[in-house]
Amino acid sequence: MMTRHSKHHGPIGIFDSGVGGLSVLREVHRQLPAEDLVYIADQAHVPYGNRSREEVFGFSAGIVRYLLKMQVKLVTIACNTASAVALTDLRAKYPSLLFVGMEPAVKPAAEETSTGVVGVLATPATFQGDLYASTVERFAKGVKILQDTCPGLVKQIEAGQISSQETREILQRALTPMLEEGVDEIVMGCSHYPFVIPLIKEIVGEGVEVIDPAPAVARQVERLLNEYDLRKGKQEKAEVSFYTTGKTERLDNLLQTLLGRESKSMGLNWVGENLRER
Repeated sequence: MMTRHSKHHGPIGIFDSGVGGLSVLREVHRQLPAEDLVYIADQAHVPYGNRSREEVFGFSAGIVRYLLKMQVKLVTIACNTASAVALTDLRAKYPSLLFVGMEPAVKPAAEETSTGVVGVLATPATFQGDLYASTVERFAKGVKILQDTCPGLVKQIEAGQISSQETREILQRALTPMLEEGVDEIVMGCSHYPFVIPLIKEIVGEGVEVIDPAPAVARQVERLLNEYDLRKGKQEKAEVSFYTTGKTERLDNLLQTLLGRESKSMGLNWVGENLRER
């Protein structure tokens, strides 16, 4: 295994339960265009948000083991649920590997709100996790936090339904009560949700800020690569590879819908607790 201080210039690994983490990949690729990226979507198990902690940790650990075989230099857990459940233990298990996780952007929202009311959209597992509780405790004293799990929204995004009437209704059910209470900051606490920010903005209007965590995650990836001298030099074209434990055609279609990318993804199967190429 590589050490943090090696000059190893392998790819950056990024994973999620499904396509939500593509919102993070998009931003990492924009900020670090020379870096090779490997993305794994565990679509056989999406969504993670309503699964047990043991299951989510097992899936996350299996994906990291597979990424290590690809000699990644850093792993981005582009899933709020997996970050909440597995990040601390994975860092302890692989102390020589760099990890970047996700946490709901409650801190900037609490700092920026002028009404004192912040809305957070996330999965049940994220809301129940210690990471979220400690973030709210540390940074949101005196701020009213309104939460909604947006039932069915991940499923809609996984189906590529980012502007359908059903998706709009899910968001209206979540956002209307928040607007009635004077919310002026909305936090995306699930990596899937940035893909419906245009729809959210239509619903909430001009006076409400919608916070996408992906740019901050990409900045943290860049900071760590710089700190450990792991940046790649300029190259003509970085390689971006996509893998899924679901149907490759489905991921290919979603790459086109969500990122506007023509890509051929590769298939992976779970064999016990490990991933194998098809």
